[in-house]
Amino acid sequence: MADEHPYSLAFEKGGIIYVSGAAAVDADHNPILGDRECVEAAFDAVSRRLAPFGLGLEHVAKTTFFVTDVSLRDEVNRQYVERFMEPRPARTFVEVSAIPYGARVALEAVAHR
Repeated sequence: MADEHPYSLAFEKGGIIYVSGAAAVDADHNPILGDRECVEAAFDAVSRRLAPFGLGLEHVAKTTFFVTDVSLRDEVNRQYVERFMEPRPARTFVEVSAIPYGARVALEAVAHR
């Protein structure tokens, strides 16, 4: 998979792990379309990228959601409360015109050891 990308999917510098935007797509790069399913897929992709560092979502300090439809905000908020304990990570939520592979959401994260 690394050969597909001219960048790191996740990179550590000084105990901080930077996770590149993880689009909500399946293994064949087909977009996952349902509101709940696409947000879950983005969270799961970030979790998979943190795992090789021995980390999970509990180590995330900051997220940025890129969505093609701002109406996903309610679903993102619902899952944020479910997946993160207080104090929850800082978050940015940005509507964009398009995400690669036709995905509806992409999630990037910054985590710490």
